[in-house]
Amino acid sequence: METYIAFLRAVNVGGRTVRMDRLRELFTALGLDGVRTYIQSGNVFFRSAETDRAALTARIEAGLAEGLGYPVPVMLRTVEEVEALVALDPFAGVEVTEDVRLCVLFLSEPPPPELVLPVASPKGDWEMIGASGDAAFVVMRLRGGRMNGNPATAFPKSYRGQATSRFFHTTAKIAAAARKA
Repeated sequence: METYIAFLRAVNVGGRTVRMDRLRELFTALGLDGVRTYIQSGNVFFRSAETDRAALTARIEAGLAEGLGYPVPVMLRTVEEVEALVALDPFAGVEVTEDVRLCVLFLSEPPPPELVLPVASPKGDWEMIGASGDAAFVVMRLRGGRMNGNPATAFPKSYRGQATSRFFHTTAKIAAAARKA
């Protein structure tokens, strides 16, 4: 049995509120084992013997859409994959201040090959400094205490993938909590 982490997009933002006990119910109803959630932003750990990740992702997305009444894109990773991502230390050398946030974009597909990194927003709100496999690393700069801009706009319109972001320090905590699960 593999332990997976499902990073859900657009959960508990934009008026789409989902209680974590409801998410656990939906995942359990799909026949997944040891279902746990971590904080309120749509992080679910579970175990499954399913080896076809695309099929498992599609099954989870269908179950969430049916149970919640709207689509929820899922970026599925193993604990080992998330630990390896954290171990890359992609933000080494980035000075962290009270106005800087380090984020991981979990992608449903690898970044497009024509994406040239680093790339920054015209206003300097964010800078995508690197990518690895199916993740991108973004430095967000707060303006007036708020994060602005969408780093996914760096991808060309031909990119058909989905993305969801997590703070880097939260990603490390998610991996550690999933390892204990």
